[in-house]
This record gives sequence, structure tokens and C-alpha cells, in this order.
Amino acid sequence: MTEYERSLTMPAPPEHVFDQAADVGRLEEWLPRDLHVRADDLPAVTVHEDRTDEDTPALLKPRKDQMRLEWGTREDGAYAGWLQVAGMDGGASEVTVHLSFFDEDHDPGERQVTEALDGSLRRLREQVRLRTETPGG
Repeated sequence: MTEYERSLTMPAPPEHVFDQAADVGRLEEWLPRDLHVRADDLPAVTVHEDRTDEDTPALLKPRKDQMRLEWGTREDGAYAGWLQVAGMDGGASEVTVHLSFFDEDHDPGERQVTEALDGSLRRLREQVRLRTETPGG
């Protein structure tokens, strides 16, 4: 099993950050660019990966009471992850994303995963910033 974890501070309260991160209709705004999530009957989703041109049955479980979003493959158990939002002083939040690859064939490698996680966290921070600065956002 291989695990990766990255964190980034966000300029908003945890509830706002979590709502942005867990919005199924907006996942593609912050997920890695080659992943596309289609909600089936939540928690069931289908993830399309451009790199392999494959659809993978997965689960997506938002846990608002814990400020946590969990996901993973549905059938083969090759992959799982979570996003945790924690409040900080001054109204900011820290977001941590953790990925676990149980099947080494599914792991694209440390460099690719950390770049994807860092990019995703930066896009989520920008999404949160835009929604916080825009009236009614």
C-alpha cells in the first residue's frame, strides 16, 4: 500500500470550504484535470479518467458533521481517499487530502500524485476565494 497526503490553508471558514469541496456538481473545478465524476445514485459515482479512457465505479461519501469527504473504488478496492477540513484561528481553514493505493498498478507514482494533489488544493483554494469574494457566491 502506498499513501500520499498534502495540506493547504484556505481563506474561509471550514463549513464554507467543505460545502465547496463536497458539491458534486463542482468537483471538476478542483479535482485533477483528467478526472470527471458523474453522480449515479449517491454515494455511487462513476469516475472517468482521461489518461486511461476508462470509467471506474466508485463511492463518494460527504460527511458534513465531520467536515470530511471520503471516496474510493467500489468493486476492486484498489484506491481510497479523503479530504478533511479543519478550522483555524482567524476564520481560515486547513484542508488535507489523503490518498491510499492498495493496488500498486493503480498508483501513478509519487511525483504525479503530489503534483495532482497540490494542483487540486490550489484550484479548490481559488474556487473558495472566488465564492467568498463574490456576493451570493
